[in-house]
Amino acid sequence: MSDTSPAIVPQRAVRRIPRLALWLFGLAYVLPGMVGREPWKGGEIEAFGMMLALAEGQTGFWQLQHWGLGADLQALLPYWIGAGAIMLKPEWMSAALAARLPFTALLGLTLWLTWRASYHLAREPQAQPVAFAFGGEASPKDYACVLADASLLALIASLGLARLSHEAGVWLVQLAGVSLVYAGLAAQPRRPRLAALWVPVGALGLTLSGAPSFAVMLCGLAALLRYLEPPAPESTSNHHGTPQALFLCACAALCAAVASELSLWQWRLELPPATWAHWRDMGRLLIWFTWPVWPLVLWTLWRWRSHWLRQRVSRHLGLPLGLVLLVVLTAFSTPAPQRTLLLALPALATLGAFALPTLRRSMAALIDWFTLLFFSGCALIIWVMWVAMQTGWPPTPARNVRRLVPEFEAVWQTPALWVAALATLAWLGLVFWRVGRHPPVLWKSLVLPAGGAALCWTLLMTLWLPLLDHALSYAPWARKVRAVMQTHSAQPPRCVWSLNLQAGQMIAFHYHAGLSLHTVPAKPKEAGPVCEWALAAPSDTPPPQLASLPGQGAWQRVQTVRRPGDKNERLVLYHRPTP
Repeated sequence: MSDTSPAIVPQRAVRRIPRLALWLFGLAYVLPGMVGREPWKGGEIEAFGMMLALAEGQTGFWQLQHWGLGADLQALLPYWIGAGAIMLKPEWMSAALAARLPFTALLGLTLWLTWRASYHLAREPQAQPVAFAFGGEASPKDYACVLADASLLALIASLGLARLSHEAGVWLVQLAGVSLVYAGLAAQPRRPRLAALWVPVGALGLTLSGAPSFAVMLCGLAALLRYLEPPAPESTSNHHGTPQALFLCACAALCAAVASELSLWQWRLELPPATWAHWRDMGRLLIWFTWPVWPLVLWTLWRWRSHWLRQRVSRHLGLPLGLVLLVVLTAFSTPAPQRTLLLALPALATLGAFALPTLRRSMAALIDWFTLLFFSGCALIIWVMWVAMQTGWPPTPARNVRRLVPEFEAVWQTPALWVAALATLAWLGLVFWRVGRHPPVLWKSLVLPAGGAALCWTLLMTLWLPLLDHALSYAPWARKVRAVMQTHSAQPPRCVWSLNLQAGQMIAFHYHAGLSLHTVPAKPKEAGPVCEWALAAPSDTPPPQLASLPGQGAWQRVQTVRRPGDKNERLVLYHRPTP
């Protein structure tokens, strides 16, 4: 099978995106969703609670145990980062915003590292386009820069990146760690000293963020691929990659040693169930999570098939393809496949970018028209729903909002409206530019997918942010519980007993309502604080643990408090006056 490059690219097709425009576009994607909101229920509020406990000195630096969390979260680095930001924050800044700032930087770092990895892989000799007989082909540097620009657009366009990458949690540190290892491996032949720094740092970051097994497997896979790579044309040795492979094996051993020393090992992989429903759900997840990159990846594998269907795979395809396969196989065997698939997006973006030099005009037009209709329709729906929330018209969307999100009151936010309007105008300008006359450039087919994804995410994080905060955060619920306490008793609540509350609920009541929560002691009448309030999961009869709590007097059921925005989530508030 011939290994001739299928890319035929003239110099005029490798005009780069203006650097200022690329930086502004990246900021427009990174910042929305990182500021102006509360921690959302689920993994984010639990991660924030551990950061807050560490910053307040309520848990140890090496043994994180608080809010009933810690035993199953063998991760340290994400909580260290968030706690450090909280401790260094100024007085006017909230702890939630301070904890999210370093994770904002990690998302920006991930975008930049994806660009660097794609650039170095595109500089590989096997990745270069065909040389013309009379010259005029794309220069290697310009070609690599344009494909790197395209990979950045492909990463931003991925639907699965939006929410998970804008939450302060373990998975974002893991994503940055994988990106650092990926960029280091891509730069290894050209920049060995840089790779010698990036690869171990990224692998240790994975180890300290709850993924030591994946870090060891990634370094081992990279060592194998490096050893099997074909020698460079000018090389006289058949084992040119042996030193780098040994270095990667040493990185794997270092990660294993650190995980063993800090007791970070926790095996989460399990055989997937052999049921049609499981594989169907995984297939659907792969399709929407990696959209619109996966069709481009399939096209890349087909057009560049002569470079990977052989004994020694070309490096610009073997490295990202190996990383993607490792992540996908791991995702099939973990209880949280979405967060695991997040780690494959940088490599998928690189593979998708290599489809552009061989993309047919009909396929490019199909991508453009589908993207234009899809994201324009999504933006229109977001605007119509916002108008309905503010004015009550159209009546059907307004009625649906009241039904799905009870107790929500629309809030007028002028700055958010300006940002949403500017983003919409920028989208219209991008559409007019794309359909107009302009020189052919490789990255043009990914402009609308990336711009549409950034537009819809910006609109959601501006026009819909009050609605999403009301539905996804515990803040309204915590303030509602405190208001009930203040109505029932003139004395401010000193402490509150927690009976069968989830960790995220306890964290929210502590942070948003300023309550000091204590879990029920294991032994009856065990010495502890005398609290006049108790929060318990709903039940037909009062929990029997109430009678064993320190103090005197009978507990009285005050009220069942439902969480605003969720009819099924509620807690029962009990009160016992103290003398």
